[in-house]
Amino acid sequence: MIDLYTFPTPNGRKVSIALEEFGIEYTVHAVNITKDEQFAPEFLEISPNNKIPAIVDRSNNRAMMESGAILIYLAETHDRFWGDDRYETLEWLMFQMGGIGPMLGQAHHFLRFNQGKAPYAEERYATEAKRLYKVLDQRLIDREYLSGSYSIADMATWPWISRYEWQGIDWADYPHLKRWYLEIADRPAVQRGYDVPMHVNPIPRPA
Repeated sequence: MIDLYTFPTPNGRKVSIALEEFGIEYTVHAVNITKDEQFAPEFLEISPNNKIPAIVDRSNNRAMMESGAILIYLAETHDRFWGDDRYETLEWLMFQMGGIGPMLGQAHHFLRFNQGKAPYAEERYATEAKRLYKVLDQRLIDREYLSGSYSIADMATWPWISRYEWQGIDWADYPHLKRWYLEIADRPAVQRGYDVPMHVNPIPRPA
């Protein structure tokens, strides 16, 4: 049994999707980051960096923060979803952690929530979002998933791409990534995990 502390953000959805894909029994604890619940002392004992998601594995009383670390822990514990090559999977997981997440997060901040306030930043992060999409698109030209077969790298990356509407993306430029995105969106475990800890909106689907 896993206790999952989360909220419906791309990082939160990484782990809820993974738990559904692994078929692990878990209990959800919503941490409302819009009400600063991530700063509660009891949550800080689990996640000292006051970020969701976090888990507690009741089988060994292990608390873990950082979504990438949690995904690696689940893959190692259950020996699944390593793709065709373990190190390629880790490469693309780190690509998500170091590039996709931070840069698209900045795109959300400037392009969606603070539009018109910082033109330089808007241009910078819109350009970087398109560059990252292109990297992913090129990667997927000759393989179904980021490391061959479906892996934790795909689970980590997909929730960030699901906010493409916040990033000003023209899908006509990324046909291989679009195919990948829609295939993953059709997975029942992804659909279940997307709505944890609550339903916010249907999964966006590009035309």
